[in-house]
Amino acid sequence: MSPAEPQGWRHRRGVPRAARSRTVVVLGIDGSGKTTAAAALVAAERDAGRPALVLRNRSGRRWLARASARVGVEVPVRRLDRVETVVRTANVLVSRARAGRRSGLVVVDRHLVCQLVLRRVRGLPPGRVLPWLAARWLRQDTVVLLDVPAETARERILDRGEDDETMEHLRDARSAYLDLARTWGWSVVDATGTTEAVLGRLAAATGS
Repeated sequence: MSPAEPQGWRHRRGVPRAARSRTVVVLGIDGSGKTTAAAALVAAERDAGRPALVLRNRSGRRWLARASARVGVEVPVRRLDRVETVVRTANVLVSRARAGRRSGLVVVDRHLVCQLVLRRVRGLPPGRVLPWLAARWLRQDTVVLLDVPAETARERILDRGEDDETMEHLRDARSAYLDLARTWGWSVVDATGTTEAVLGRLAAATGS
């Protein structure tokens, strides 16, 4: 990447400079507003007449939790992590393939880093492959962490009524994300306030 080229622009042989995609990865704890902010950023790009797409990399954690609750069986945490890691890695691979065929802005909601955070919160070792893959697959992307206090995140989670997270989990996850942001040099955006305010901060952080 040349010094004058903005972070996140890919080099792909045969693709004109104006058609190259720019990928922004949005991270944050549950209740930080990742999905809302990603959708708002894409909508703003489209309103400006520029192509944009949002891709989501879920792990199936919510579905697994509901399924285990229905049958009354608690899945061992290591087995849960293995299933989630496989699902999320597969989703990230599909997202990368789709982003590589797109022009304009691609906003990615969640990434492999989310599984690293879950491992830390659950007291599991990070392993070797997952951190290596996460770093490798994010190195050409612009990564932004949406940060909110755990109390704010829990209020939002309860308001939407789709799932539940303990305050301890949210605090531990927030701490893990902030540690990774400092280590990997991500932008940290205050995600409190209105959607319009958060969108303005996100756009400023990503140059959108």
